Amino acid sequence: MAATEQDVLDTLSEIIDPDLQQDIVSLGFVRNIEIAGSAVAFEIQLTTPACPIKDRFKTDAERLVGALPGVTSVGVTMTSRAPSRTPKQEKSGLTQVKALIAVASGKGGVGKSTVAAVIALDLAQRGYKVGLLDADLFGPSVPTLFRLHDVELRQDEAGMIVPASVGPLQVVSFGFLLGDSPAIMRGPMVSGYTQQLLHQVAWGDLDYLFLDLPPGTGDIQLTITQAVELDGALIVTTPQALAYPDVGKGILMFDRVDVPVLGVIENMAYFDCADCGTRHELFGSGGAIRLSERYGVNVLGELPLAPQRFGGTFENGQQDDTVSEAVDRTMMALGKAKAEGIKKPEIAFDAQQVKLMWDTGEIVALDNHTLRANCQCASCVDEYSGARKLNPSRIRSDIRADDVATIGNYAIAIEWNDGHSSGFFPYRKMRELASAAK
Repeated sequence: MAATEQDVLDTLSEIIDPDLQQDIVSLGFVRNIEIAGSAVAFEIQLTTPACPIKDRFKTDAERLVGALPGVTSVGVTMTSRAPSRTPKQEKSGLTQVKALIAVASGKGGVGKSTVAAVIALDLAQRGYKVGLLDADLFGPSVPTLFRLHDVELRQDEAGMIVPASVGPLQVVSFGFLLGDSPAIMRGPMVSGYTQQLLHQVAWGDLDYLFLDLPPGTGDIQLTITQAVELDGALIVTTPQALAYPDVGKGILMFDRVDVPVLGVIENMAYFDCADCGTRHELFGSGGAIRLSERYGVNVLGELPLAPQRFGGTFENGQQDDTVSEAVDRTMMALGKAKAEGIKKPEIAFDAQQVKLMWDTGEIVALDNHTLRANCQCASCVDEYSGARKLNPSRIRSDIRADDVATIGNYAIAIEWNDGHSSGFFPYRKMRELASAAK
């Protein structure tokens, strides 16, 4: 007896997405089932083309459906969802770009542009169609990173800028126009040039376009978040206490414009000495853990201080496993963000507790004293050592929240009646505390 479409769906429902914790049928990934006698064909449509587990999905699907009675051949086509964004400009080169990812940092000097370049190059070398837009008008880095100092940008027949190529990677930088000249401009000009770089480039059909933003939270960042629909943002930092507060600023900036923060890349986390064979943590250890605990976002990678990533050697395609692992985690986070969006819980708070309620039915409730005693801010936790500075015995007996607000899928912000502000209180920390209290 031939297998039915319901048979196929039932057996494919055994495949669980590890990040979304749902089966691929419920998630709507299975499309276009065709049954011709003993031959079964169907499509698995993922949220992002570079999903690291797509090969596993395909193998499991072939095995499960192939085991159905009456099935002798299985054809599985792996695809990804078409872009659904509507560009906010009538003539835009972004119409065929499947995913727009901003790479940002709260401060300069953390290697943000280097990280954006190695991630984009890694994906391009895997065979995906990838672009890198250097959107830092005042300090463009792409020309130096890729040794592209003599690029003359040209226009196609439609008047669109044609990207330069670095092997399989397409790149555009304002530095191609500036050369060694400084960019001297004010707000309106900055906005105008940014809009031109966003919409007047002939990117064509891209799987991913990475936007290398300037450090901080200024005019360029605001223009970009208002002009295009970003699919996610990566925050780059280093394991230094000086850089931690700026991570929070970047998260808050994207939260206020409803852009999901995929996670944090910790750059220059360590240095492996080739001569002595010793790993040196130049800026201290435990930074990734403290970042996650303080802000509630995932640390997607801890990249080493690698000399080959500096001095413009990217045209040789030098990469390492730490980059590829960070790319895989980033793609998983992007797929999850595309599938789930930003899900903020309902909040209730009173003189006894703060309660969070998600539409999944999950409820996390904690008493006010426990929450206040476990604040993760710099006033309560030493940013260098991670040691707790707040003495719980000195917390007011009538402590309560005056106001509570959500921050994306990561945390809440609490204003307390003792005048203290817990700028980031991660959902992850609240769940841990609630679990420990049971």
